[in-house]
Amino acid sequence: MSKGITPQSKDYSSWYTDVVRQSELADYGPVKGTMVIRPYGFQLWDNIKESFDKMIKATGHVNAYFPLFIPKSFLAREAEHVEGFAKECAVVTHTRLKADDEHGLVVDPESKLAEEIIVRPTSETVIWSMYKKWIQSYRDLPILINQWANVVRWEMRTRLFLRTSEFLWQEGHTAHATAEGAQKETLDILELYRQLAEDFMAIPVITGLKTESEKFAGADKTYCIEAMMGDKRALQAGTSHNLGQNFARAFDVTFQNKDNQEELVYATSWGVSTRLVGAVIMAHGDDKGLRLPPKIAPHQVVMVPIAKNENGHLKVREFISPVLDEMRKGGIRIYEDWSDNSPGFKFNEWEMKGVPLRLEVGPRDIESGQAVLVRRDTGEKIILEKNMITEQAPRLLEEIQKGLFEQALAFREKNTHEVSSYSNFRDTIKNKGGFIRCGWDGTQKTEMKIKEDTNATIRCILNNEDLSGMKCVYSGNPAKHVVIYGKAY
Repeated sequence: MSKGITPQSKDYSSWYTDVVRQSELADYGPVKGTMVIRPYGFQLWDNIKESFDKMIKATGHVNAYFPLFIPKSFLAREAEHVEGFAKECAVVTHTRLKADDEHGLVVDPESKLAEEIIVRPTSETVIWSMYKKWIQSYRDLPILINQWANVVRWEMRTRLFLRTSEFLWQEGHTAHATAEGAQKETLDILELYRQLAEDFMAIPVITGLKTESEKFAGADKTYCIEAMMGDKRALQAGTSHNLGQNFARAFDVTFQNKDNQEELVYATSWGVSTRLVGAVIMAHGDDKGLRLPPKIAPHQVVMVPIAKNENGHLKVREFISPVLDEMRKGGIRIYEDWSDNSPGFKFNEWEMKGVPLRLEVGPRDIESGQAVLVRRDTGEKIILEKNMITEQAPRLLEEIQKGLFEQALAFREKNTHEVSSYSNFRDTIKNKGGFIRCGWDGTQKTEMKIKEDTNATIRCILNNEDLSGMKCVYSGNPAKHVVIYGKAY
């Protein structure tokens, strides 16, 4: 265990914060609730971002950028939307400060805005005000736009990456001529999110529909990917919303169809955020720190020379540089640690930072024409001939990627429970945690009562499940849905 990291078993929350800060992913910002993403953390986010950006561009989406500031009146146009975000909005009322001899810098009362401005919590309203200008005919549809941006939601309870007052994300906003087109888009994006989580981040997810009480403010339907973290809590890792015609109606966005009739446009929106970095930490981390999936790791291999002096470093460099050059040509991201720290310090540091493979080279290795590769996921040490490293490193990285996914999947399956009675439900949530798969009668009354009793919520409604003979875990009435319950972040 790395020095200063709280063990998971002692205090999972403290372990998480220790890992984020000591592995130099992020730190607290000067304003309460904000965070500074440090270079190593931003590289990790960048790799996740680039992976998804390629996926959406391959499906015909394009990136754009919309303003950070939104007129207050825009937010008020969609009643459900404004109600959902009102308590989290940061509001700009004045545009400048002035010097005051007695109080220092103060707000200049003469700079008060005629209309207050909202700092964007999400961009549906400002984007749909623009779509009204851009859409006249069915020939203008579909519009498939995404933006990578920051948003501000004035959270009361914050945690680095998971919930901060300002965070980075992508938000897709699409416009369609038909309800079928919007629904297909919503589900297509949900599938891309599943692929991003499972194929790149090595995190197994459950996909499904949110309940009416849990859906996005202003949406007809919200779909999600839900992941289990290392403390058995659920994390909503991404959402895809079918907005129906709600925002088109609010902003009067219509188009002429092929029959020259005027119709309201159908819409979707969807997003993932820097909370995905938190998901990677909690799905794979251990008491030594991070364990990063190779596909998104900032460095896939770290080379640590074991040498006592500069002459020793030169010998290591001469021996291993051709191998490292060849690996880089193959697309492997490599970091060479030539710092003055001791090898033991370096081993601990790079284990904490979760680099998938550590390549150790010392005098004995040079004499033997070999090197040692150490896997971060299992700790296994592999001695390889020098000429075998370039061939074996990619194979090991694939194994690590696959192994992290399989470990996380086995953990989720072990901690997913099926119950048929409410007494078993309460006992399981209290004493075992994890996910509960059960029947639900579809009523908000049942959903709210279970939430009040246990603090567990319906994470998602599962699709295409056999309901024959299934009863609601709470009411005993025939189940309308099979759902996943859990306590969540």
